Amino acid sequence: MIKGNHGAVIWLTGLSGAGKSTLAEKLVRHYKDQGRPVEHLDGDIMRGIFPTGFSRREREEHIRRIGFMASLLERNGIIVVASFISPYRASRMEVRRMCGRFIEVFVDASLEVCERRDTKGLYRRARKGEIKNFTGIDDPYEAPQDPEVTVNTEGASVEESFAHLLSQLGPLIN
Repeated sequence: MIKGNHGAVIWLTGLSGAGKSTLAEKLVRHYKDQGRPVEHLDGDIMRGIFPTGFSRREREEHIRRIGFMASLLERNGIIVVASFISPYRASRMEVRRMCGRFIEVFVDASLEVCERRDTKGLYRRARKGEIKNFTGIDDPYEAPQDPEVTVNTEGASVEESFAHLLSQLGPLIN
């Protein structure tokens, strides 16, 4: 562990388009500005490093690998900000068991709102049948039952959502 620093895994989960990556990037900048050791593990980036499919088994294995990586970083005093759809509760619970300090953040936005925000056209393609096993369309999203933090991004600006996230994380991270 880095002297004077305690690691943690802050796991942002939610539908595609809910705002996970946007909030995660702001959170990473916040901790870097404080001089704290922080790493960002993001779904889009990690799929480029660890390519995998989208079946339930493949997704569970992918999240297990990312969780293991996050736990190693955490043990070395790093704050890990992980932003993954991670649609299955069991997979998130497995990651929680691997980590010493795991903070689940549910980035909550309805499917309708996420589809409106869909800059990549993924929901449209999934609805046309061009993408299979797309979370929220033909693959389930199992929302957290008892997350440490919930950020509803539907009616809030990015800045309002981030301020809420920081206020809720403060007592858990400091």
